[in-house]
Amino acid sequence: MTGLDGRVAIVTGAGQGVGRGIALAMAERGARVVIAARRAQTGDPVVDEISARGGEAVCIVTDVTRRDDVAACVDAAVARFGALHVMIHNAFRGGVAHRLEDAGADVWEQNSRTAVWGSFFCAQLAYPHLRDAGARGRLILVTSPAGVEGSANIPLYAPVKAAQRAIAKSLAREWGPHGITVNCIAPVAETPALAHAFASNPTLKERLEARTPLGRVGDAERDIGSVAAFLASDDAGYVTGQTIVCDGGSFTGL
Repeated sequence: MTGLDGRVAIVTGAGQGVGRGIALAMAERGARVVIAARRAQTGDPVVDEISARGGEAVCIVTDVTRRDDVAACVDAAVARFGALHVMIHNAFRGGVAHRLEDAGADVWEQNSRTAVWGSFFCAQLAYPHLRDAGARGRLILVTSPAGVEGSANIPLYAPVKAAQRAIAKSLAREWGPHGITVNCIAPVAETPALAHAFASNPTLKERLEARTPLGRVGDAERDIGSVAAFLASDDAGYVTGQTIVCDGGSFTGL
């Protein structure tokens, strides 16, 4: 894979889970990474990990549901590193199991603010810099297999994740003339939230692995981060408007 030397990337929600894995993979390939985390307590340790590996990163406390926060993060990234080539929006709050008949407006608000509004803020505010980056400009949204096939257990989570795919397809068309690519990743990977679910339901991991042809749950850095790094690289310069499902084959119909 082509390296990412000289690239500057923002990764939202990079303090843990998939976001952390993506940040580590990007830095491993030479990108300078902005850890956009809601809390410095989670973001700073990832910066330390990257630094210990010889990479360069900074944590900027960012709540993606607040436009001013995202704007400040983008401005700080450009001030620190001189450019912005890659915006990766991974941050999400919500996704707790619910039935539609029991869900209040607060459930919709929590799911949509991070997935839909967060995607809008990240895309719009990064755009001038991605346009300046030309053929190296990248927007990557982290969605979910539920956004493709729906889910009976999280009926409000699925549509906001589907909205991210629609945003990506639309921006791939709008921004294509500038050379910017826009894609989604739909991962299944070990995260603190999934580890908690495994602890609460001892059979869940076994059932998930049993339905996965590769027989394991994905690793956030190796299996998901490497795909994000590919999409950010020159090797993926002709890939746009797509959703890459990284799930070990769990959803082979997608």
